[in-house]
Amino acid sequence: MTALAINKRAHFDYKIKETFEAGLALKGYEVKSIKTGHISLKESFVTIKGGELYLTNAHIPLYKQAGIVPNYDPAAPRKLLVKKSEIRQLIGKVRIQGLTLVPIKLYTKRRFIKLNFGLGKGKKEYDKRQKIARREDERKIRRELKNF
Repeated sequence: MTALAINKRAHFDYKIKETFEAGLALKGYEVKSIKTGHISLKESFVTIKGGELYLTNAHIPLYKQAGIVPNYDPAAPRKLLVKKSEIRQLIGKVRIQGLTLVPIKLYTKRRFIKLNFGLGKGKKEYDKRQKIARREDERKIRRELKNF
């Protein structure tokens, strides 16, 4: 399992409650571009349309050796391959509990490209500030202990 892209903001902006794995429906030149490391999950999210899940706003640039591909959109929504029972479960949790589907990591599993996404609840601004302050306090303590 090789990580191709990690959404570093996912755990900072959201409290992830549960994670899921999904395959991606991609074209060949998109797969080549992703495997060469050209993908960005920044500001991407998972949407539900017509009972299906889509990875929206993930930027996959065109593979250099692909030639000319007419009307290629690097930020087009890409379908996620998930079981119908899991989709129904996710739709219920998103609607009832008000959770968000957040992409966490894109990786290869054997020859397939998989997306790890989670059900997240958005953190408030003060939660983020408290986390940063706690981290800085721990650094100061470690620095002081190191000097003794």
